[in-house]
Amino acid sequence: MVTPNRDFWSGKRVFLTGHTGFKGSWLTLWLREMGAQVAGYALEPPSTPSLFEKARAAEGIEHTIADIRDGDRLTAALTAFAPDIVIHMAAQSLVRLSYDDPVGTYGTNVMGTVNLFEAARAADSVRVIVNITSDKCYENREWVWGYRESDAMGGYDPYSSSKGCAELVAGAYARSFFRPGAGGPVLASGRAGNVIGGGDWAKDRLVPDIMRAWAAGEAVQIRCPDAVRPWQHVLEPLRGYLILAERLWDDGAGFEGGWNFGPHAGDVQPVRGVLGLLQNELGDGLRWDDRSGGNAPHEAGLLRLDISKAEHVLGWRPAWGLEQALRATAQWYRADKESQDMRAVTLQQISDYSALAGAAA
Repeated sequence: MVTPNRDFWSGKRVFLTGHTGFKGSWLTLWLREMGAQVAGYALEPPSTPSLFEKARAAEGIEHTIADIRDGDRLTAALTAFAPDIVIHMAAQSLVRLSYDDPVGTYGTNVMGTVNLFEAARAADSVRVIVNITSDKCYENREWVWGYRESDAMGGYDPYSSSKGCAELVAGAYARSFFRPGAGGPVLASGRAGNVIGGGDWAKDRLVPDIMRAWAAGEAVQIRCPDAVRPWQHVLEPLRGYLILAERLWDDGAGFEGGWNFGPHAGDVQPVRGVLGLLQNELGDGLRWDDRSGGNAPHEAGLLRLDISKAEHVLGWRPAWGLEQALRATAQWYRADKESQDMRAVTLQQISDYSALAGAAA
């Protein structure tokens, strides 16, 4: 099992879009903890409260609030920072919101990606680009086996479709402009499953919905208790993205293209299984009501990722099983409820996770 190389990241200049979001805040803290110089570019935090504010993730970074759809401003910000590595995480990331705002979803997830690639082309300093999309980029046929990186892009809903489109854009730019050995940056995409962890307050996501209801002493309303997803702690794919960036830096030709980062098969569980495990952590205070069968927009029922490529080529594999991921998640929210220093709590979880992954190397 490989872990990020602290010596590699120390002093690296990293331009991170979407740094105010859930995943972006965790990654910002991890990069800073390893000594990277970080410039973040994103909209205001997407929820109140937010991990970005709770963990004071703006400390020690260049922090720009702006829209990824503003290509001129994005190019100016990226060029001025002169990064070595670009990690693109800014996105409209919710399936249900994409039904309400398809134009905004495509504008952010597709044209925002185009804008980012154009900005990177204009900056001579950039050597590596890691483009983050989603497991939902695949044309979902409700297969019982996992999707491989070579499977067709697609998407039933606007969000999933936009992520498939973003992958097609990445493929076109990689072949046309970001070819290894051509003197410019090299590009790869990371595709992760359903991430969980402390500090997520997004609407219409399972764990945030559960934690809001638990904190309020209410029963959480569950739309699709039998939907199966590849659950994993947020630190799992983030470790994959960091390792991927390192490999692109050292040997771009061998590591471009798409990469799946998901859990082992045993952690691909239905929603009701996650509820049961969280009840073990939170006790009888967690209650839920089945609200399936209503007039809700379509959501995929079964989704799995094949992570063989990342395991065998990158040397990456999950470090925390689902039970440990949910335990860490519950501990984070419990600490927040107790008004602990959430920056310290978050950094400690990063340290604990890194130590476990390193011990298994």
